[in-house]
Amino acid sequence: MRRIAVLLFVFSLFLVGCQAPFSQKDTTLSERETVAFEPFVVPEYFVPKRVNVLGLGDSLTQGVGDERKEGGYFGRLTSDMEQWKGILEVDAVNLAKRGRRSDQFIKQLENEDVQEAVVQADYIVFTIGGNDIMKVVKGNFMQMKLSDFYKELGKFENRIEELFDLLRLYNPTAPIIVAGLYNPFSVVTSEVQEFEQIIADWNLSIEEQVEKDGMSCFVPVEDLFNSNENLVYHTDFFHPNSKGYDLMEERFVDEIKSCAAVELEVE
Repeated sequence: MRRIAVLLFVFSLFLVGCQAPFSQKDTTLSERETVAFEPFVVPEYFVPKRVNVLGLGDSLTQGVGDERKEGGYFGRLTSDMEQWKGILEVDAVNLAKRGRRSDQFIKQLENEDVQEAVVQADYIVFTIGGNDIMKVVKGNFMQMKLSDFYKELGKFENRIEELFDLLRLYNPTAPIIVAGLYNPFSVVTSEVQEFEQIIADWNLSIEEQVEKDGMSCFVPVEDLFNSNENLVYHTDFFHPNSKGYDLMEERFVDEIKSCAAVELEVE
C-alpha cells in the first residue's frame, strides 16, 4: 500500500511538471499566428499529354526540297516536340501543298475534313504568301513594277485577315505559329534591294496579323536565306534544302520559347 502511495505521489509531480509550461504562456492556441502558403499551381507540363499539331499552307510546310525526306521544318519540329516537357506523344497532320496561295488556302478551309482537323488541333503551323508574290512575278515578268507588288499586298492583307478569322472560327484557342517570307531572288541576282523591301513589307503584314490575334507566334526566316553562302537552297534555288530546313526548325524552336502563346516548356 505504501508503495502505491509513493507511485501516486511521483506521478502527480510528473503531471505538475508537464503542465507548467502551458500555464506560463500568455497566448492561447487561437491567438497563434497562422502561416500563409502561396497558392500552388500545377505546371502545364506536370502531366504529359498527347497533342495534335496541324500543318497548313504551301510547299515550305509540305517540305519540298528536303533531300533527307524528313518532312521539312514541320517534320523536324513535330519530332522534336515529343521531347518537350508536357508532351507524351505528337499526332502530326500536314495538309500543306506545293504552290498554294492565300486565296487557295481560304478555299481549302471550306472542306469539312480540313475544318475538323482545325477543330482538333492543339497547335496550328503554316506558311503562306510566297506563291502570292510569285504570281505577280510570273504575271508581269517582262515589265515588273513595284506598284504591282503593293497592289497585290493590299489583297493579301485582306486574305490573311480572313484566314485568321476562319481558323479562329473553328478553333479559338490553339496557338497559331506562322513563318515569315524570304527573298529567293537574292541567290540569282545582286539587284535585290527593291525585292528586299517588298518582302519586308509583306512580312510586316503577317506579323501585324499575328499581334492582332494575340495567341499566335511569328517566326522570321528572311535572314536565313538572304544568300546561298551556307548552301541552304535546294537545286531549284527557291526551296530550302535539308540544311535550310534544319535552320528553319531551329528558328521555330527559338521563337516558340519566347512566345507567350505557347505554355509548354521547350527543351
